[in-house]
Amino acid sequence: MAPDLAEMEAGVLEAIEAIRPALQSDGGDIVFRYLDEDGVVHVSLVGACGTCPVSTMTLKAGVERIIMDRVPGVTEVVADDE
Repeated sequence: MAPDLAEMEAGVLEAIEAIRPALQSDGGDIVFRYLDEDGVVHVSLVGACGTCPVSTMTLKAGVERIIMDRVPGVTEVVADDE
């Protein structure tokens, strides 16, 4: 049975809260947008993270890995540009 979207979203928000201090220490932050039916988490990287040339690497290697480890059913994390 597929994980419940509301449960997944709660897990994603919890994972983001765990990640946030590291991003904020570098002058950036992450904003949760939404979770779609395919298990894709949509976020925005803001502050220094929004303009950082390695933000895509941070997103994929750090944020995505942590969220996918913590929340079953998440398939990808993508940054939605403003």
